[in-house]
Amino acid sequence: MKKNVKIILLAAAALFSLLLGIGVGSVFVPPGHIVAIFANKLFGIPLPSGLNPVTQGLLLNIRLPRVLLAFLVGAALAVSGTVMQSVLKNPLASPFGLGVSSGAGFGAALVIVGGLSSGVLGSFLLPVTGLSFGLATVLVAVAFASRIDKTLSNNTIILTGMVLSLFINALMSTLAASSPGNAQRITLWQLGSFAMKEWSYVWVLLPVVLLCTLLFTRYARELDLMTFGEEQAMAAGLNLKQTKWVMLVLVSVLTGTAVSFVGIVGFVDLIAPHVVRRFFGSSHRVVVPASALFGGTFMVLCDLAARTLISPSEIPIGSITAIIGAPFFIYVFLAGRKKG
Repeated sequence: MKKNVKIILLAAAALFSLLLGIGVGSVFVPPGHIVAIFANKLFGIPLPSGLNPVTQGLLLNIRLPRVLLAFLVGAALAVSGTVMQSVLKNPLASPFGLGVSSGAGFGAALVIVGGLSSGVLGSFLLPVTGLSFGLATVLVAVAFASRIDKTLSNNTIILTGMVLSLFINALMSTLAASSPGNAQRITLWQLGSFAMKEWSYVWVLLPVVLLCTLLFTRYARELDLMTFGEEQAMAAGLNLKQTKWVMLVLVSVLTGTAVSFVGIVGFVDLIAPHVVRRFFGSSHRVVVPASALFGGTFMVLCDLAARTLISPSEIPIGSITAIIGAPFFIYVFLAGRKKG
């Protein structure tokens, strides 16, 4: 099957998942009603007589922003994982290994425990703080790795990120233990959720995901070279250290923005790249946008499961992705050992 056909099928699956996520829930909204509501909103076409106006508010103000945010977060994490695995030439590499999630979690914990508020940032205070701490953690990790290893080798980056992540996680655990009243809220934030998210979150994340995805596609040749290893990339004339800095900072911005809005959602960045490469090959000009579509689709379906499996209660989205991702992680690890 040609790649163009595969992309069309993947895009169709993404659209279907969005319609499924919007329509299925405590109140089922038929596809015909979804189309009618969109037609009314966009073109002023009158709603059918049998359609409850409350359904329109439910779809436009609750379901739609939640589903779109889930898609964008999934796309962001999938693209970040694709780039990290190529930059570090490691099939198990993850942006979370650089400390993005632990840094963002620590920043969020400080806001929660401190009871901080801001009249300027409002509901964006926690996401902005989480993003800032996540980016700072990555910059510290990469800068430290650069100081102890001038070539900024992959192993040094991975080890430095892991050590810093463990240290910050220990600080966060200490902070949560010192404030038992906020420990549950910190834990719930770490598990991730798309519940009660606003349209403003969608409008902030949308340009970040689009811009970073376009930039990574622009760097497709460099990513292709790094996939073959550091020596081959340098032999081809690639400024490896500078390119790694650019890629790691962009990955941190993309991942940090995503997790700061919804909490820590793992394994999407591991699953998506492997599945996409199996069907679309290794060219990043195709793999990067395909990863965005697959990751978004996967996250929408996971969120649908999170809010419907034990309705009216809701399962944290991080638990759903971990249930699926942990066995996949073991499969990838064992498959890698067999090849070795």
